[in-house]
Amino acid sequence: PPLFVHCCHCHWCQRETGSAFVINALIEGCYVERLGDRPMIDRIPSASGRGQQVARCACCKTAVWSHYSLGEALYFIRVGTIDEPDLLPPDAHIFVASKQKWLSLTDRKPVCLDFYDREELWPEESLRRFEALTASEGV
Repeated sequence: PPLFVHCCHCHWCQRETGSAFVINALIEGCYVERLGDRPMIDRIPSASGRGQQVARCACCKTAVWSHYSLGEALYFIRVGTIDEPDLLPPDAHIFVASKQKWLSLTDRKPVCLDFYDREELWPEESLRRFEALTASEGV
C-alpha cells in the first residue's frame, strides 16, 4: 500500500493538471515497477522553489508521477493513471486554501489549509517506512 494518498488543491497542481486538483499516492521507489517505454522527464517549477521532476508517458505525454526532494526514492504517483484508481481514495485534502470555491469536500477526510503534519496524519507503519527510506537516502 502507499505511504499516504493526498488530494492536492494548490494552484500549481490545478495549473499542471488542467483540473481542480490532483490525487497522489506516495510510494517508495523500490516498490514501483515501470512498464512499457521509458518516460519523458520534465523539470518544472513548484511553489517551494525547489521544483519537481514530472515523468510523462512517452506516447501520450500524460503525467504519471512526480519526484520532489527525495528524487527516485519516493514516487508521487498520479492515482488517475493506475488501472483501478477507486482503490486509492485520498487520506487527506491539502492546500485547500486555494481549492476551487465550487468544490465541496464531503468525504470526511482531514482538510489542511496547506501541507499536513506527517506525524499527525500518517499511520504508524507509514511513518516507519518513511523513516527507513530517509535513513537509507541519508536525509
